[in-house]
Amino acid sequence: MLEDQTTAASAAPWPAAYPQGYAVVDVETTGLSRDDRIISAAVYRLDARGEVEDHWYTLVNPERDPGPVWIHGLTNDVLEGAPLFKDIAEEFATRLDGRVLVAHNAVFDWSMIAREYARAERTAPVRQRLCTIALSKELGLPLPNHKLESLAAHFGVVQRNAHHALDDARVLAEAFRPSLRAAASGGVRLPLLECRPLTEWTDGAARIGRQGSAPSSYGGGGTWRPSRKRQPCPYPNPGRYEPGKRLKQGMRVAFSGDTSVDRELLEDRAVEAGLHIATSLSRLTSVLVTNDPDSYTSKAVKAKQYGTPVIDEAAFGQLLRDVAPASDG
Repeated sequence: MLEDQTTAASAAPWPAAYPQGYAVVDVETTGLSRDDRIISAAVYRLDARGEVEDHWYTLVNPERDPGPVWIHGLTNDVLEGAPLFKDIAEEFATRLDGRVLVAHNAVFDWSMIAREYARAERTAPVRQRLCTIALSKELGLPLPNHKLESLAAHFGVVQRNAHHALDDARVLAEAFRPSLRAAASGGVRLPLLECRPLTEWTDGAARIGRQGSAPSSYGGGGTWRPSRKRQPCPYPNPGRYEPGKRLKQGMRVAFSGDTSVDRELLEDRAVEAGLHIATSLSRLTSVLVTNDPDSYTSKAVKAKQYGTPVIDEAAFGQLLRDVAPASDG
């Protein structure tokens, strides 16, 4: 099957709109929160057709506890002599520059990388990302789940050292190549999303902002943009969103999955429009915003159970332009 796809892709004309190069990335981290740090990173550079050009790997001293050592195996002793992120930022940037960042659950890897660059008072040279989970869905691959090991097994790629950044990046690169060729052969649109780097770091004021957004505070205690205590939504919940109608102030909006625009920026816009941000999904939630309604995230599953209306990011962006006042009947 894979051989047939590869042969067909080689014979078919390559889509002119496809990117000219890719950086397949994997990072291991101290955890999953905004204040967690990268402790190792690997990049496989691929050409336009997915052939490997070179690869690179580094440990990174996180300047804190390494987190779940039982997963990644990187102890304090191993990381003590490793370079700081600011010391490898230039080399990392060289590997990413001008390429589409490819990762498995790309929003996580991109978010961690963007935060590390902001801490180093730099900007990551990445403008687009591609999630291999999203690509496998576009291709309709018959996978039992969305784990990297399942994608690897589908393409016959042997995983030797799971949760080691270099081996995970290798496995992903080897699985991405036939995925890319199958997409090219079938004329499949690649699920590319925009990357919006974190910017505007000021050491004295410790200020962090975003492209096209107002700066936000960087709190004390070593946390990364801690959850802001937003003022409670002043409007009552008018109930569920009705497809084809306007959003109304006070509606409870939940988000799930990857978004093209930074999630917190979307939330800021929603709050400014008079909507309530729901961190979980319940029967009171007015609408779920997700680009992947068929995913198995807890929010998507609950939305189906409760019959909660679901819209994608593009539709939500349009609706935000004309939110009905709470006073409307």
